Amino acid sequence: MFDLRDLELPIIAAPMAGGPSTPGLVIAAAHAGGIGFLAAGYKSPELLESEITEVGEVGIPFGVNIFTPGPPIRDRGAVQRYRDALAPVAERYGVPLPVIVDADDDHFGAKIDLVIERRVGLVSFTFGLPSVDTIQRLHDAGITVIATVASVDDADRAVAVGVDLLCVQGTEAGGHRGTLDLDAVPNDTPTVDLARDVVSRVDIPVIAAGGVGDGEAVGAVLASGAVAVQIGTALLDSDEAGTNGVHRTALRCPPSAETVVTRAFSGRPARALRNSFVDTHDALVPAEYPAVHHLTSPLRKAAVAAGERQDVNLWAGTSFASIRGGSATDIIAELWSDAHGGPESAP
Repeated sequence: MFDLRDLELPIIAAPMAGGPSTPGLVIAAAHAGGIGFLAAGYKSPELLESEITEVGEVGIPFGVNIFTPGPPIRDRGAVQRYRDALAPVAERYGVPLPVIVDADDDHFGAKIDLVIERRVGLVSFTFGLPSVDTIQRLHDAGITVIATVASVDDADRAVAVGVDLLCVQGTEAGGHRGTLDLDAVPNDTPTVDLARDVVSRVDIPVIAAGGVGDGEAVGAVLASGAVAVQIGTALLDSDEAGTNGVHRTALRCPPSAETVVTRAFSGRPARALRNSFVDTHDALVPAEYPAVHHLTSPLRKAAVAAGERQDVNLWAGTSFASIRGGSATDIIAELWSDAHGGPESAP
């Protein structure tokens, strides 16, 4: 099984579903001495397989992140009311409101079969825990299993099912927070504190994520006892990222320096740059994932096509103001260099 402690640089390019994570980004992270993850979320098994093939041909270690399926809709009436509230947005962009999706497992079984068949080195899970049987199948294939968690209690639950590592997300993290329960309200524990608490409690390695935007943050997270840091927001404007143009522009010239945690776009809590969509819909949205995601997805795509950032999910962690463009390889190398006092100490 792959051991993250063998990396030249203990830096992981986070899986960012919806476009930002690309094979090129994963390859760039490896060239820097770290490792990257493909994001399986929202992709067909066929597309995921093509990305695995593309990265695999380079001969580098990498991981794949898979969304654990959520429950079917619990309150269809609440979802219908939210759909009705979205009608003005759909009308503004001239797109039809989609029908309500009662359940969607995001091809979970097929993706598990695929990563086993292709012997992917690391597989991480977000939005829940895989079954003990699934973990055993992955272990039998020599795959290291990682669970994404956002609290000490969630860490305990993950350890109990037999995962090999934990990815601990603090409150500063951009995009979706890895709470295991759909209805859970995320805590506001900073990444360094949460990582320290989890490290002191479990006997498996811990990755820490959230707000890691400069060398000082890298050093602080590693000092907490984490074996590696995971970065996402810091790579959103990199050359290799698949981040859309509206998102990039908003990150470069934000209307304000404020990020907020909202369920408005997907039904799950996620940190994003605040915009009018969040202000209008956050109080109305039910905790229903993936139903809400499917309702807003065509609206968000239409807003991107129109160049309108007020209706786009502008995922960003609290460190977004420090991001820069350029090669992801250079961004990662610079973070590591800054964490150790300058280029003369970089490997």
